[in-house]
Amino acid sequence: MKIATFNVNGINTRLESLLAWLREDAPDVACLQELKAANEQFPRKALAEAGYGAICHGQKAWNGVAILARDSDPIEIQRGLPGDPDPSQSRYLEAAVNGIVIACLYLPNGNPQPGPKFDYKLAWFDRLIERAQQLHDCGQPVVIAGDFNVVPTDADIYDPKSWRKDALLQPQSRERYERLLAQGWTDSLRELFGEERVYTFWDYFRQHWQRDAGLRIDHLLLNPVLAPSLSEAGVDRWVRGSERASDHAPAWVELDLPLAPA
Repeated sequence: MKIATFNVNGINTRLESLLAWLREDAPDVACLQELKAANEQFPRKALAEAGYGAICHGQKAWNGVAILARDSDPIEIQRGLPGDPDPSQSRYLEAAVNGIVIACLYLPNGNPQPGPKFDYKLAWFDRLIERAQQLHDCGQPVVIAGDFNVVPTDADIYDPKSWRKDALLQPQSRERYERLLAQGWTDSLRELFGEERVYTFWDYFRQHWQRDAGLRIDHLLLNPVLAPSLSEAGVDRWVRGSERASDHAPAWVELDLPLAPA
């Protein structure tokens, strides 16, 4: 079973690229972030024609998350994190797909820092940690996937020097990611790639893509029920090199599991 996460950076602007990736790589589940589209603008018909059922938590022009399932319909569990003081920001969605709980998130960027945006990022992260503990303890197989807007360590960025003041590398951001993992979650890409550098994001400036000057900020976390089934993981870098590409590439895991009835 293949589960992927992809910050599409505007689902309608990059719909052809998204559909090409779905045709080529055919993930069983795809978590999408930064839709930049209200629910009524979500391209449900095009995705259905590509063989995917979908649920979305959209927002006009900003944010937005969705969960796609190949030849299936995700069963929504929850949208939004409990206790979020600003529910207008569409950043979190949960669904059941083929017997697995899928949590899709788009964690706040937090820049500029210090300031209210960074404070909001940290508070949102704290609520995520609370929800993640509940999911960890539920006894069901769970994946938390998405754009975490956190570079966990200096090994996850091409060169940390020019990013030291960025919210993605701040000690408070990294500490929360470590606290999340300490609950018992497995960081799939790091688990399989070891010390090898692997990136999921290359911004549009200073030829970062052409120079492979990337960051790893898109993560797939598995709870202890699911972690033993992890067999492969990777990043579909070719998507980042396509025409009118997002600044992210899809990251994915292969789980040694049969597809269960929905």
